[in-house]
Amino acid sequence: MDNENRPKPFSKERTKATICKVIFFYSVFYVVMKVIAAFKGMAVIPNLILSLPYLIFAIIGLWMTRNNKFSWWYVILGVLLVSFMRYYEFTFMQYLQKTL
Repeated sequence: MDNENRPKPFSKERTKATICKVIFFYSVFYVVMKVIAAFKGMAVIPNLILSLPYLIFAIIGLWMTRNNKFSWWYVILGVLLVSFMRYYEFTFMQYLQKTL
């Protein structure tokens, strides 16, 4: 076996790759849920607008996963985006529904 080239179970690289993949899958899940909500009769434009940052993160995450190149910047920005959107999503939704 080639144990010397395998990353250690809790190494920085393995942790970074795992968190990047979690953010990637969460972004895909969020976009799918917003598209489903739009088709189920919820406000279409606000749901699609709220899914745009996640769509960008999903595309970047797909590229990183396919190329096996993961970035701490993606992790940091992803955690900030998810936290920010989870906290303010309802407020943003109300604002977009009133203005659009």
